[in-house]
Amino acid sequence: MPSRAEATRHSAGPAAVLAALSLCAACATATPASNPPSGVPGTSPVGSATSPEPSHSPSPSVLASPGSLSIDQGNFVAAIDNPWLPLKPGTTMRYRGTKDEEPAIEVFTVTNRTATIDGISCVVIDDRLFLSGRLAERTSDYYVQDKDGNVWYFGEDTQELDAKGKVTSTEGTWHAGADGAQPGIFMEANPTVGHSYLQEFYKGHAEDHFSVESLSASIKVPYGSFTGALRTKEWTPLEPAVIDNKFYVRGVGEVKEGSVKGPIEELSLVSVKRP
Repeated sequence: MPSRAEATRHSAGPAAVLAALSLCAACATATPASNPPSGVPGTSPVGSATSPEPSHSPSPSVLASPGSLSIDQGNFVAAIDNPWLPLKPGTTMRYRGTKDEEPAIEVFTVTNRTATIDGISCVVIDDRLFLSGRLAERTSDYYVQDKDGNVWYFGEDTQELDAKGKVTSTEGTWHAGADGAQPGIFMEANPTVGHSYLQEFYKGHAEDHFSVESLSASIKVPYGSFTGALRTKEWTPLEPAVIDNKFYVRGVGEVKEGSVKGPIEELSLVSVKRP
């Protein structure tokens, strides 16, 4: 479930990321290399002026310029069965909370449809946001999993609606491979505390980052109570005053997101309907 119902998205620009790579190259001998997915987007290191400081500094090998991505069609598979973000067609997840100071309901449905984005066949997610009972936003999101089990995000088509159902904005829309946009990693096959990634890159429009903060979080939502949850932090240099946390449970997926800095927004999992 993309952050903040897709109003905006965020990341450090290519120049800042390349600068970070140069900085980290000098300290590579002092920082143990980890094993993130190969050829994936990353984020700026601690101390970057372009994004809020993550809790953990990523290894140099995690960092990559958006423009350096190489998309190999043979590297992707049809099913998305990552245990932290299983997206089985026919699954519907319902969330409840608050957004823009209004009661909010979000309905996240994994469809049986696919869409070809930048030459890659992606699973289509229908995401609907209701504010005070009216449909305020509808989005189609495009995800795909690679052979190693990492879930990639290849874009979205977003429409914001007024009280009469008229489309007022499509600002969040982007497709990997179009107008310089690049896909990103949305979920690692094996999340590791300290790893940090770009989830997407469309300069000035869609630039979210996330970092893995914990693999032992406890979380309670209407759907249930869980331990051993994955907690991430999401942020963007396009909105530096906003930071969110998300919680994921193995075998379920995302169970909660909420602001820790910025306007109060929160969505918690209420129900899951499986095929």
